[in-house]
Amino acid sequence: MGVTVAEIKKRLSEADAEEFAVLERALVADERKGVRSALAVAKRRLQAEADEEARLASMYSFERSLCGENPHAVVVGLDEVGRGPLAGPLAVGAVVLPADLKIAGLNDSKQVKPADRERIAAEVKRVALAWDVHYIEPSYIDDHGMTASLRLAFSSAVKAIEQTGVHPDVILLDGNPLHLDPREMNVVHGDARCASISAASLIAKVSRDALMVSYEDEYPGYDFASSKGYGSARHRQAIAEKGLTPIHR
Repeated sequence: MGVTVAEIKKRLSEADAEEFAVLERALVADERKGVRSALAVAKRRLQAEADEEARLASMYSFERSLCGENPHAVVVGLDEVGRGPLAGPLAVGAVVLPADLKIAGLNDSKQVKPADRERIAAEVKRVALAWDVHYIEPSYIDDHGMTASLRLAFSSAVKAIEQTGVHPDVILLDGNPLHLDPREMNVVHGDARCASISAASLIAKVSRDALMVSYEDEYPGYDFASSKGYGSARHRQAIAEKGLTPIHR
């Protein structure tokens, strides 16, 4: 009795690149529609996996290239979340990653599906040599402005990393220079190009989102669980009807 289409589909769905090549050769003469479809699906899956592996490798190698001639440089990546909301704190994440351990799915938090963010952020925290999330409250932002708030948040996050006993040689920031430290390097779109900045973006996003969800019970009706403090229609309507809360800017 020949191998059924269902059996072939199962083997193809579990095959790695080497196993797929063997199966593809063995099935070259099999004209069954289900087999041809399963081969195409498996080929697309393996190509997507190869593309993702290459993307991750590029993030890590690009980051190491910024360290110049020091292959053992300790790198801390930093990124902010919450610069533009109407309510809630500014959050800055800081992460020092091991150079030899890639985290699957790591990317700029805006490019990661919400369902995957918590899982990846938890993995970042598990494997990181050091990490921190630092908040700047709305009252400080109101009194000192966003630039001063960013400078305080970034410098405080670096200090927290150093207090763990990890001393970075390179400080990578996403976006514009803040001129905080002679070790500072600024990378345009760094949250998508550097592994440690991506990791910082994710833990800051997940931490701040969880905080905003917790405010839903304290300040009901402002859509904090959904909007995370940004200007959704429900959030703006609540401000018009109920006024501002202590966590508004």
